[in-house]
Amino acid sequence: MESITKFFENTDFMALGMTWGGRLLLALVIFVIGRWVARAITNSLKRVMNMREVDETLVTFLANLSYAILLTAVILASLDSLGLPVTSLLAVLGAAGLAIGLALKDSLSNFAAGVMLVLFRPFSKGDFVEVAGIAGKVSEVRIFSTILITGDNKLIVIPNGQVAADTITNYTAMDKRRIDLVIGVGYDDDLKVARSVLEKVCSEHPGVLEDPAPTIMVLELGASSVDFAVRPWSKTDDYWTVRSDILENAKAELEAAGCNIPYPQTDVHLHTVNA
Repeated sequence: MESITKFFENTDFMALGMTWGGRLLLALVIFVIGRWVARAITNSLKRVMNMREVDETLVTFLANLSYAILLTAVILASLDSLGLPVTSLLAVLGAAGLAIGLALKDSLSNFAAGVMLVLFRPFSKGDFVEVAGIAGKVSEVRIFSTILITGDNKLIVIPNGQVAADTITNYTAMDKRRIDLVIGVGYDDDLKVARSVLEKVCSEHPGVLEDPAPTIMVLELGASSVDFAVRPWSKTDDYWTVRSDILENAKAELEAAGCNIPYPQTDVHLHTVNA
């Protein structure tokens, strides 16, 4: 009790409070101003990259990464103003980081994969892709994950490690796409008439490109039909519209020309057995 009494008698709590209060205030000021500066630098970096027409996916990724690094430096500066041993703290954080890195190796692999995706850019924002078995439009490539919006407007978050490890199919990377259709006619139909009708349907559609020219050929003698491979080309943006129109027009024109479009059917024969 005597030691405690002497401590309180010999300690100037007013001066101590002013000292630590000043340090806390300084640390708060450094953090607030530093965070503002970090945002300003990040926004300036984004403007410069946008002026140079850098890909939007790369702009977002680098901006987020830069802000995270700058904010970490601001936090360390704030701790240093409090009088905390930042050097020792960094050593402790380094050792802890090694342990955390081993525990979070999957997250680190996602980060590394994100860097590779941004650098090599197999797709950009707005592209329609299929990755990890999921098809959708690329909304954003983040540090650890890629965001897709599916055709029915669902938001899908895929870890970058899975994206980089799997096959990536980019449906909108090229400005032209080939439409692969299989259209069957009956065995009793005139194949020359059927071919002529299919060529007419493709040539008259305004969305079908002349170069490359459509390909129409007999593909297979099927179980119930003679199958034609109909392969016109269209602009990527017109793919689904042209595909639907070709199918609809082909059916109408083939029927008008007297051709049949067979479909699988089963004949059931009943035999009556007299007892």
